[in-house]
Amino acid sequence: MQDSVDILISGGGIAGLTAAAAFGSAGWSVLCVDPAAPVIAADAPGADLRTTAFLQPSIPVLSAAGLWQRLSPHAMPLQVMRIVDAGGPETEARVIHDFDASEVSDQPFGWNLPNWLLRREALARLDELPNVRFLPGVATERLLTRETEARVWLSNGARVSTRLLIAADGRNSPMRAALGIGVRTLRYGQKALAFAVTHPAPHTNISTEIHRSGGPFTLVPLPDHQGRPCSAVVWMETGAEIARLQSLSPDAFENAMNERSAGLFGRLELASRLTVWPIIAQIADRFCGERTALMAEAAHVVPPIGAQGLNMSMADLAALLELARDDTLGTPAMLDAYHRRRWPEVTLRLQGVDMLNRASMLHAQPLRDLRAATLDRLYALAPVRKGLMQLGIGVR
Repeated sequence: MQDSVDILISGGGIAGLTAAAAFGSAGWSVLCVDPAAPVIAADAPGADLRTTAFLQPSIPVLSAAGLWQRLSPHAMPLQVMRIVDAGGPETEARVIHDFDASEVSDQPFGWNLPNWLLRREALARLDELPNVRFLPGVATERLLTRETEARVWLSNGARVSTRLLIAADGRNSPMRAALGIGVRTLRYGQKALAFAVTHPAPHTNISTEIHRSGGPFTLVPLPDHQGRPCSAVVWMETGAEIARLQSLSPDAFENAMNERSAGLFGRLELASRLTVWPIIAQIADRFCGERTALMAEAAHVVPPIGAQGLNMSMADLAALLELARDDTLGTPAMLDAYHRRRWPEVTLRLQGVDMLNRASMLHAQPLRDLRAATLDRLYALAPVRKGLMQLGIGVR
């Protein structure tokens, strides 16, 4: 069986599904495949309990894909990014600084949504597009590229000819490997626990990063849960410490997370199961090959700090959408332009997130003291503070 489409997307995660919706909304014929079916309910086995904060520049991309109209009623605005240093001898907040979006924009920094809900709404949008097909349970297995097309063999026995292959198939991308594109990987010996909590103190649309050692403990606003304020938590630590935390009884774990939160929200209570994710930084040597563009984690992976990861993927998609024309789709000119536009930008952001993560991991007390003093000095300089906020959300 042979098929032909304008665009084949390998990978049906959030980035791949969004790309399918965006290119489909623009009128291209699109096929998206993924070896696993997306989980679209919070209580379903294997549900991704992490959340994503879409920063301002991602909203036009989601709107063009016909997704923001679906997502906005569920989105929790993030008006303030609060940075807390709790790196003193005791786990208590000793430095607190708020970065308020009103200093740089009349909009919030971003809007937070559960990942399982993002998949649910993306699939619903694809169902509305007659020129888009999504095949869950189907993997890309072989790739042959030529000057005029890419030919992809699928696990269901089909062979697909496409003008542009978009590899959005994760950090271990089989399509990237098939093209022989290498990657540079940084390992931190870290993992992250992702879960949800309720707390007595309202979050008032403030995202809070608490730094001590091992990595940040981040609380991101969610809608109320059973009548109580609720936040998504990403707790980064060494792999050994994450294993220890997982082994604790529920009561002992709640005690540990309350100590780590420095009591800023009152008594935290676990509101979901725990999920664990490895932490690395990674960048591909090139973001394109013949008739192929790499995007999202096939191109770059960063630790979950500053909401950079999926927003960088949305910037990839925005660039591809802008460069895609009927006479240039999948050509060397289009793909080289994409690489030149995205690779330097991603490299700089990866370096910045790497520096922040290593600073958050500091264990020695003198280095933690230096980190707190540096935060104080940066916050006191209004032009620097404003510049950091603009850089972080990608606006000028």
